[in-house]
Order: sequence, then structure tokens, then C-alpha cells
Amino acid sequence: MNAPTNISAQTQNRKADHIRICLEEDVQSDQITNGLERYRFTHSCLPELNHNDIDISTTFLGKHLSAPLLISSMTGGTEQAAIINQRLAQVAQHYKIAMGVGSQRVAVEKPQVADTFAVRKYAPDVLLFANLGAVQLNYKYGLDECLRVVDILEADALILHINPLQECIQSKGDTNFRGLLDKISKICSKLPVPVIAKEVGNGISAAIANKLIAAGVAAIDVAGAGGTSWAKVESERAENPLQRRLGKTFADWGLPTAECITTIRAIAPDVPLIASGGLRHGLDVTAAIALGADIAGLAMPFLQAAATSETAVSELAEVLIAEITTVLFCTGNATLYQLKHSSSLQRIE
Repeated sequence: MNAPTNISAQTQNRKADHIRICLEEDVQSDQITNGLERYRFTHSCLPELNHNDIDISTTFLGKHLSAPLLISSMTGGTEQAAIINQRLAQVAQHYKIAMGVGSQRVAVEKPQVADTFAVRKYAPDVLLFANLGAVQLNYKYGLDECLRVVDILEADALILHINPLQECIQSKGDTNFRGLLDKISKICSKLPVPVIAKEVGNGISAAIANKLIAAGVAAIDVAGAGGTSWAKVESERAENPLQRRLGKTFADWGLPTAECITTIRAIAPDVPLIASGGLRHGLDVTAAIALGADIAGLAMPFLQAAATSETAVSELAEVLIAEITTVLFCTGNATLYQLKHSSSLQRIE
């Protein structure tokens, strides 16, 4: 009788650990980068534009965004997480940008913490993404649980995050990924909102993206390597030397974000594509979009700001928007569409 309570307590504690470790420890990739440093924008000293006329708005999954930004999935399930999510949601609403929440597994196991995810009341007009680990479909989760987390958030889409490396290193991780693609396909066919497939920092290859799209996934979030290393995060939580060693060995494992974008776009020119993984400022965002992404997600910068105050989150959003606008202005592009179809971004040989 106590098993579900014990499991939910473990999940809740893990969420608290993740916030603390990400904020207090060095868990960034050391030897692998997001790959965007291999590209450079061509500066236009005569843009022939009025800066006030630049439009960085876009549409993603049918919803208008004032800027091509996603507050990437981070947290939920604890008192601190509730405060963080409220701050993020209020800023997302103000700036009309997208937002995802962290894995809602803890809300399924422990319904009384569901309100820590329920940010729709703070963000009535925002593109919101619910979130579950895809591997849970092999651990007795199904359509009902997917519907539940979508309902908690009143979400516009469901992220199914795919994290085999993290599960390998995590204490008591869920590592049965056999037959998962078929189960993802069934969810895609039955869920009334779109499904987004997302990695958690090790990237999605073109070959896997192709399989996911064929299975019915509506969008891909590449979540490439080069930012927060969840192998490092789980190493900090390790309960034994083996887990700690695994986390350190695989700290820089994965596909750089830039590589994920270009290779997926080459085989799937029309799939809605989110760039995330090691993006730290608006220059990264616009480079990712110029490479072929539609919007760009940032997690760590928003987490750090949200742990401070709502004002800090607003200031970060202002800076990102200013940086994106400056790139467009200084490359002579009035819109994101023009940027994506220009030759403004060049690979440095």
C-alpha cells in the first residue's frame, strides 16, 4: 500500500535535487559545445531598415508568438518549483512567448502537487507544453496519464521527453526503452493535442527524427548537447561510485545542437523544429533559427533568473528580444522569414 507514496516521494525529492544542483553546481558540458560557434553572421553596415519596423513574431503549432522563444521545460512538484513556474508563466504571458513545464510524472503519482504545474491561470494566452517521460509508456502509463497532464496544464501540446542516458545514470532509472516507438505512435494518434518529441541534452539525430515523424510526432525539440549535462546532474545525485563514474564519463556525450538542426532539416524540411541545448543568448537563438529551427528554447538562463525574481525573468526576456532584433537589423532582415531564407549566416571554415 505504501509503494505509490514512496515512489512519489522519491520523484518529488529528485525534482528538488535537480533545481538545487543546476543552480549550485557546475553541470555544464565542458568539452562539447552547441556547435553554433562554427557559424558567423555577415554584418550589414547598410541594412536599409528602420529598426522600429523589425518584426520577430512567428507562429508555432498554429499559435502566434511575439518572439521565437520557448521557456524550456524545467521543473514542478515542489514549493520552490511552484514559485519558479508562476514567475516564468507571468513573464511568458507578458511577452507572448511559449513555455513548457518539467516532467509531470510527480503530479500523476501525487495529485496534490499538480497545482505546482497549473500555470494556465497566470498565462491564459500562452503556448503551453505539458511534459512526460516517453519511457513511462513502458511503465504502465498510457493515454489516460497523458490526458491527465495535458488537462492539469490546459496545455496546447504534450512533450514526450526521451532521455536514455539520464535514465542509465539516475538512481533506479527506468531503462526499458524496448517497443517505445509504437507506443509513442499510439499516443500521437489518440491524443487530442499535438505531441512533441524532445531529448534532454544529448540531441536527436536525423534518423531518429525521421522515425518519430513517421510515428506521428507533430514537432521535434532537438535538445542537443552543449549546455546542461544531465549526466553531470545525475552524477551529483549518485548513490554509489558506479553512478558517479558513469555521470562523469558521459558528461560530454551527445550531438551538438547545430548539427541536430541542420541534419534534421535536411531530411524533414517542413517539420516544426525547436532548437534547444546550450543556447544562452539571443545571438544563439537567431543563429539556430537561421540554420532552420522555428523557435528556440532556453532553460538554464530562465531558471537562474526565476530563482531570483519575476523582475529578473522579465529583464532576461527583454535582453533576448533586443538581441534577436539587433541580429535582424545588423544583417538587413526585417523578419525571421527573411533571415531563414537569407545567406546571412555563414559557416566558418
